[in-house]
Amino acid sequence: MIGAGASSPLGPLLVLTDRTQCRRPLAQVVGAAVEGGARTVVLREKDLPDAGRAELVEQLRALVGPVGGRLVVAGPPLPDAAADRACDAVHLSAVDALPVPRPPLVGRSCHDLASVRRAAAEGCDWVTVSPVRATASKPGYGPALGLDGLAATTGCGVPVYALGGLTPDDAAACLSAGAAGIAVMGAVMRADRPDRVVAELLAALRPDRSVADGSRR
Repeated sequence: MIGAGASSPLGPLLVLTDRTQCRRPLAQVVGAAVEGGARTVVLREKDLPDAGRAELVEQLRALVGPVGGRLVVAGPPLPDAAADRACDAVHLSAVDALPVPRPPLVGRSCHDLASVRRAAAEGCDWVTVSPVRATASKPGYGPALGLDGLAATTGCGVPVYALGGLTPDDAAACLSAGAAGIAVMGAVMRADRPDRVVAELLAALRPDRSVADGSRR
């Protein structure tokens, strides 16, 4: 059954940022992704100082807010008051402590069944599970879990997003494995036309797609 896993408040697609892979300013890439239909953007850029990340929060919120989208900040909430108001959702690493006070929505990066179970037990609203495929964005991570490894993590009561080297061709199979959706970084960040890539991903994630339809949309 497609999409048999727990449902998520974030929709079927997460777009993760990485300005180092972009061919133009990050805000332009995210703006194009939003034009293509992206409604949940996860701001990473953890190497930036708080002031730089807070500025990006404001820029990206201005892009996703008017279309009813959501901006998620990776890592603990920023101390800047304006940035804190902008972010009602955070995405933590496997080892980050839960923020206090706790934001309304909290996700976590996981890499195996044990970490997914821990995230479910602490009440996370979603997790990413990676790497499902070998990924150019993080070549040192692995080995790839594959679809069987992904499926093993999807029965814990927390929505799972497949992450790592995924394309529209993988979407239906990830949903069939029980994922709530997929998370993509490099395929969007490196694209000449992020809007087209996002549109293809969303088309492939439609619930009426069958697993047998493996053609690129």
